[in-house]
Amino acid sequence: MKASKARYLLVAAAFCLLAIVLLGYYFFLTSFSTADDTRYVCIDDDDTIDSVLTKLRPVASEHALTGFSTLIRHSNYAKHPRSGRYAIAPGESTFAVARKLKNGQQQAVMLTIPESRTMPKLAAVLGRKLMLDSAQIATALIDNPYCQRWGYDTCTIAALFVPNTYEVYWNTTLDHFMERMQKEHDAFWNDERRSKAEAAQLTPDEVATLASIIDEETANNQEKPMIAGMYINRLRKGMALQADPTVKFALKNFALRRIYHDMLFYDNPYNTYRNTGLPPGPIKIASVAGIDAVLNYVSHDYLYMCAKEDLSGTHNFAVSYAEHLRNAARYAKALNERGIK
Repeated sequence: MKASKARYLLVAAAFCLLAIVLLGYYFFLTSFSTADDTRYVCIDDDDTIDSVLTKLRPVASEHALTGFSTLIRHSNYAKHPRSGRYAIAPGESTFAVARKLKNGQQQAVMLTIPESRTMPKLAAVLGRKLMLDSAQIATALIDNPYCQRWGYDTCTIAALFVPNTYEVYWNTTLDHFMERMQKEHDAFWNDERRSKAEAAQLTPDEVATLASIIDEETANNQEKPMIAGMYINRLRKGMALQADPTVKFALKNFALRRIYHDMLFYDNPYNTYRNTGLPPGPIKIASVAGIDAVLNYVSHDYLYMCAKEDLSGTHNFAVSYAEHLRNAARYAKALNERGIK
């Protein structure tokens, strides 16, 4: 009797040991991922447990996937997978990965807001980085009632965005994303910047609008405050800005290298040759350098500028129109000699 009991206990102990080994093998002791670096898996709102397993398959070893499936199918996660972007690091156990997905412990995305020329282009960038559909974003940003929810219209909405890199969750909603952008905008426009804008007799949106033109005029950040001073001089004298980038924007042809005389008469509110004052809104998402150039503009007497004939991307400035015509003639000659049309 004692021998039978001993054998029973021995068998039971062996089974327990085997169970512990199997549990360790499938859930705790071996790496879930077969990769040598961190991989990311994005779970959408409409994913099911089967589609989640399909997304994990390229990352996981076969036994790890079996262990994960066993853990998940006996939890509420099987009915309600949680969307998000999840990091799976080398050496991370199956149990740790299952707990991470079950609890929605996702990895944030480093999202860079670019200096996009149009809202559809911004939408395309966001659609590649977030769970949001680019068409949904584009539709919202050209919808006046939606833009008005954030204090803008379809012409000024570009002024909301401050180009920078932000940490956001991949599965953020459009409304939450816009709320975040509004908070970042308000933080950027601190008391110092708002005071400088007021001193320049401009609103923050007007600063962004002028900055967007200056950004298109030159990539040389050192020259931007000079250009800003020239445009502010023209605004204060009631002169048309006559900014070539606004003509390109009006024509929706950003590849133009030369602006011809007939283009100056194109009837469009963004054409600053036909209309005085600032255009209805930014012609792109203005850079921080462009905005700060307007806020810290150089005070001078220049009213005209023309690209330099060396095609360096910088400009010759002039006080008089006669001097400006001489600068323009040299620039046109340089373009002609290089066959630029």
